Amino acid sequence: MSADFGIDREMRRRRDELQSRWMDAYAPRRQIDAVLILATLALTGVGLVAVFSAKLHALTVQGLPTTLYLNRQLIALLIGLVGMAVVALIDYRRLQSYAAVLYGIAVVGLIVVLTPLGAEVGGSQRWLVVGPMQIQPSEIAKVAVLVAVAALLAEANRSPGLSEVALALLISIIPIGLVLIQPDLGTSVVFVWLVGVLLLIGGAKARYLVMLAIAGGVGFIVALQTDFIQDYQVRRLTAFLYASDPSLAQGPAYHTRQSLIAIGSGQLTGKGLFEGTQTALAYVPENHTDFVFTVIGEEFGFIGTSLVVVLFAIVVWRALRIALHAKDLFGQLLASGVAAVLVLQVFVNIGMTIGIMPVTGLPLPFVSYGGTSLIVWFSMIGLLLNVHMRRF
Repeated sequence: MSADFGIDREMRRRRDELQSRWMDAYAPRRQIDAVLILATLALTGVGLVAVFSAKLHALTVQGLPTTLYLNRQLIALLIGLVGMAVVALIDYRRLQSYAAVLYGIAVVGLIVVLTPLGAEVGGSQRWLVVGPMQIQPSEIAKVAVLVAVAALLAEANRSPGLSEVALALLISIIPIGLVLIQPDLGTSVVFVWLVGVLLLIGGAKARYLVMLAIAGGVGFIVALQTDFIQDYQVRRLTAFLYASDPSLAQGPAYHTRQSLIAIGSGQLTGKGLFEGTQTALAYVPENHTDFVFTVIGEEFGFIGTSLVVVLFAIVVWRALRIALHAKDLFGQLLASGVAAVLVLQVFVNIGMTIGIMPVTGLPLPFVSYGGTSLIVWFSMIGLLLNVHMRRF
């Protein structure tokens, strides 16, 4: 009898030990996606070099420290890495309960930036200046809209009705309207794209999506007819169509024309680091932000730009893989939303530098200069890591 009891106790001990090992092996801390982190860090490293090169000559001429922009971006990187870790550690499912709070904070930020507290730069009022920092609420709003719509559709559990679709539309329309007032047409397109993708993945019926597409097209036409979209914005959107014609490439097409010259002059291997003439002489406007890809193209050539595209492809691949293996619909929607925004911004940004897309002012994720953008993007990587770590 005592022998049988001893055998049972030993079996229970081995079972508990095996279960403990299994739980430890699949613990969230052991499920970190190193490939995703390394790819984003590599992109950020390329961005740091490109931003430093873009501003090197101008800062030298002005007698300012040549690492001025680099240091600011490094500070944003450190904050972003901390943010990524914090977001990754807190179970993403808790975000469903706080989605409304996060969304409310983002909307308040978009409203405040339109008041005298907002700072106007280049004809657009998009920033809040807090001490030495400039905060761009529209970047934060991307995450807020993603979480809010994902939480709404996750509760519908792949059967969103007309009321859920209408509410998702309302969630996006408010920040879209506020962003358009700034004005920032590019970011408003991101919101439209994001909500459309989330509705598709969330199980919205095809007729609802068709109705939304028609409504969006009608709304755009009305905006053009009522001058809600100004003439200079229309010219800027269509300028890429004639940027290759030297006789017409003036005014709005100047950005695209100079961008094509810079990237084309890089040829296969580039002119070399800090050797780009278009970059040094700042022929390409905003070559440290919206047009940072031109710096990479001129100084590192086709090989350098191809490497950047490959790194972005890796990040998108990991995001889609995380969405595919997510434990629940909310996690799938979060990961898919991050992938959708990344694909759009990369395609539009690179497209506008090579003359196949209109100039919309969307930065290149992880690469363009901009503290808020970098912090927000690392926070979104934190969301991806979070979903991946808790897929079991």
